[in-house]
Amino acid sequence: MTKIKYTDFEICRRILLLARPYWFHLVGIFTLELLSVPLMLLAPVPLKIAVDSVVGSAPLPNFIQFFIPDFISQSKMSLLWLAASLQIFIVLLMHFEYLIEYILQTYTGEKLKLSFRQGLFRHVQRLSFSFHDTRGTADSIYRIQYDAPAIQYITISGFIPLISSILKLVSMAYVIYLMNVHLALVAISVTPFLYVLASQYNKRLRPKYNHIQVMESHVLGIIHEVMTSFRVVKAFGREESEQERFNNRSNETLKKKTRLSFIEGSFSILVNLITAAGTSAVIMIGFTNVIAGSMTIGELLIVLTYLSQVYGPLKSISQQTTSLQSSFSCAHRALELLDEIPDVTDKPNAKSLHHPRGKIEYRDVSFSYDKKKTVLEDVSFVVEPGSRVGIQGKTGAGKTTLVSLLPRFYDVTSGEILIDGVDVRDYKLQDLRNQFSIVLQDSVLFSTTIAENILYAKKGATQEDVIQAARAANAYDFIIKLPDGYNTLVGERGMKLSGGERQRIALARAFLKNAPILLLDEPTSSVDTKTEELIMDAMERLMQNCTTFMIAHRLTTLDNCDMHLEVLDGRVELLKFFKSFQKQT
Repeated sequence: MTKIKYTDFEICRRILLLARPYWFHLVGIFTLELLSVPLMLLAPVPLKIAVDSVVGSAPLPNFIQFFIPDFISQSKMSLLWLAASLQIFIVLLMHFEYLIEYILQTYTGEKLKLSFRQGLFRHVQRLSFSFHDTRGTADSIYRIQYDAPAIQYITISGFIPLISSILKLVSMAYVIYLMNVHLALVAISVTPFLYVLASQYNKRLRPKYNHIQVMESHVLGIIHEVMTSFRVVKAFGREESEQERFNNRSNETLKKKTRLSFIEGSFSILVNLITAAGTSAVIMIGFTNVIAGSMTIGELLIVLTYLSQVYGPLKSISQQTTSLQSSFSCAHRALELLDEIPDVTDKPNAKSLHHPRGKIEYRDVSFSYDKKKTVLEDVSFVVEPGSRVGIQGKTGAGKTTLVSLLPRFYDVTSGEILIDGVDVRDYKLQDLRNQFSIVLQDSVLFSTTIAENILYAKKGATQEDVIQAARAANAYDFIIKLPDGYNTLVGERGMKLSGGERQRIALARAFLKNAPILLLDEPTSSVDTKTEELIMDAMERLMQNCTTFMIAHRLTTLDNCDMHLEVLDGRVELLKFFKSFQKQT
């Protein structure tokens, strides 16, 4: 795959494409931003009326004179009331426009953020085990939760205010130009300095933002690692060392952020100094013109008010282009995750798979996780439909990897695996995985009720189906003794239940799915003898009419298997054991 170059332009283009469903909302926000421009132009008018027409004797501005009756324009007190009323009216309109815009910004921004997060979450679930094994879950969590909001900041707080600020700047500068050319030229003379300053700071800040986000992701990784291994941490009394590891990484991040805040603060000071210099120059020239009689006090006040509104957008443009660097950095990371290509995908003309007979064949299968160290090499064997295959071998020999290739949790490096004579890579991935029931050594339950954990195997199953599955898995008796029965909450990862109880819930899930191929990965390794008997009894029923692969360290667990495979140094030795022969010996 050609790596995408994430330039600012490319990031903007991608974000605008992702925001396409909400373009109507964005246009509405932009329109409201445009409406704020004439309101800003009107803001200093009441002050001019009060100074020039009430205190002084100048006539009302032409665009107002047309709408005002003579009896008001000829009375000083009436003009004062007019100025006061106009001030209230303009402020009311400005805040009403702001309220509507704020509500629309909040709604659109949250929808954009949610939509982007949903897309990232959906995509992450499609990525292969290899990606998650290499990248780790904490980094993906950080990108989904903390980097994804960049789409909201860039579109709502970046693009629209930036364009609006440019329009406000042009409008204000044009009005000042109409009033006094020299003042307009002085006012906008600071623009090139601000542009050069902002561009230089942008180059310095982007790498620093990237580095900080990586460091924060690492901090989250420590939290995630400790919380998911809490029992191990406590068992070895490593709380203080983990706290120290967390503190050290957090303090490093704090130092980097503090240095970055100094750079940001320095930039803000320089921006304000440049605009202050521009304002000072306008004041000097403006009062010189008033003294010379070429300007009125009211006109100068309008110019100074507009000038503050000119420099407001100028500061906003400079600071937004700088603050956007953080958002661009986040967007870069989020898009990078979105552009990860899944290793395991459907072929264009993938076949459907429903109710396979269950004949499985490995042909010269080799597999490597990193294409450096071979885990499995030239594995070949055939399993007839309904057979039970026992797999043994030392820890790390590749037993779990061998069966993980069947549902395509990973794809083979070379060779092929066939179900009913068809390469598993030729089937639709969803159809393929629907043919498997899997029970792991450490059965993972979700932090919800027992019933919902069993129902996870089959969408739309009834309560009666759940009860029958629990009976078949020898789980019914202990479930009904619980205070809330099937509505009992199992806690995070099912830790409110014992290991044997969790394993029987996992078996009930497998019963409910009733798939034709069964993968059992050391399902009895962590339970006592009595519980093992209950699990083995349930598994005996579960294996009926299924093609079964069972991994176990205890060879007695494999007594009822039709054939044994021994995995040794990446190779598989095939030994057939017929049940009748076992009974005789």
